[in-house]
This record gives sequence, C-alpha cells and structure tokens, in this order.
Amino acid sequence: MSCVFEMNGLRVVDLSKPLDPATETRRLKLRRFNTGGPIPDFHTDMDITSHLGTHVECPYHHREDWPSVAEVPLTQFMGRGVYLNFTELAPNSYLTREVLDKYAGTKLRPGDVAIIDSPYRIPPFTALTNGPEDKRLFVNGETAQWFLEKQVKCVGFGEGVSIENRNEDVCPFHDILLEKNILFIEVLQNLDKLTRDTFFISYAPMNVKGLDSCSVRCYAIEGLAEFE
Repeated sequence: MSCVFEMNGLRVVDLSKPLDPATETRRLKLRRFNTGGPIPDFHTDMDITSHLGTHVECPYHHREDWPSVAEVPLTQFMGRGVYLNFTELAPNSYLTREVLDKYAGTKLRPGDVAIIDSPYRIPPFTALTNGPEDKRLFVNGETAQWFLEKQVKCVGFGEGVSIENRNEDVCPFHDILLEKNILFIEVLQNLDKLTRDTFFISYAPMNVKGLDSCSVRCYAIEGLAEFE
C-alpha cells in the first residue's frame, strides 16, 4: 500500500507503522461481531496496549500527577515538523549539545516538532535492539536539555535513533521533556519518503482521560507555505 498521496497540489506522507493483529508482537487483539439489532451491523472490540506501533507519549507516561492524553491541548499534537537526519555521525554516537548546535541549531523555531533520525536504521523494540547490528544514535539528558531550551513541543524518533539503549540515558531524556509537556512520537516510518525538511505534521491520539500514550496515524503534509 502506498504511503505517499497527492491532494490539491499538496504531498501527504504517511509516517505510521501499519499494524496487523496476526503479526504484531505487542498487544493487539480485535473481536468483530454483529450487533444483531433491528439494523444489524458490525462493531469491533479492541484490546491494545497504549504503546503500539507509531504512538505519541504524554507526560502521564512517567508521573501520576502529569497530564494524560486528554489533558494535553489539541494543538500540541500538530505543528511545523523539522526533519533532522544526522548523516555524518559515527555509529552509536550521542546527540550532544555540540552536535545539535552544529547540525540543527538554526533550523528549529519555538513550538516546532523535531524529528530526529540517522542512516543507521533498524526496527525498534525487536531482537536487533542493543545487539551487534544496532548502530543507531543515542539520546540522553544533555540532548533533552538542548531540545527544552529550543522550546520544541514534541520530539519524534526515526528508526536511526535509539530510544531504548539504557535507563541511564532514556529516563532523564523522558523526564526532562515530559515534565514540561514536551511530547514524543515513537516508531515513525517512511521518513525517507519526505522531500522537504520542513512540513506540517499531525499525530492526534484518541481523546481518552487517563491514557498515558496512544497509537496515532501520523502524517506529514508538504507544500503548506506557512509551515515551511
């Protein structure tokens, strides 16, 4: 199935991972049934984890007293996306302040959605994770502090940046940003189909009170002048 679409002169790129209950390793079960009422139709019960496929993580993911999905303003789930593909770094390098200043410092505006990636792509949360073939770049507390100072609203991860290398890096990265209501989009795909570094991006979750994270249909729209 295509992940790139044309619409009224705009280019739309689906950045979401397709999900199939038959093959998905994380919790995903569907029960389809006929209602049998006066006008019979079909409904589906969904049994899924909140961190399934391409998903947005909200502050409630790390603290009970931080906002859940329903308490985050809708505008936090859309905006000007900036694709930062770090192509010149050695394998398993950290995204340090020096690196970020050099390669991304002038590209970001307050309120942007920063999408970070590298050529060292592997599927996250698989048997390849943290193995000899895993050459992805790393984030840590220093990375988070830099994004906080840039006042981004969200950080998204391509398959070339690790989000699960070790707790000493991942926990401070989450805590520093989630405390300030800066969100995460994990398991983004098809970033190689983008033709521009800036675009409109949307990743709105279901409006469910008490939900820490949620699968999303994330997409980029290229060609909207006010987002480029």
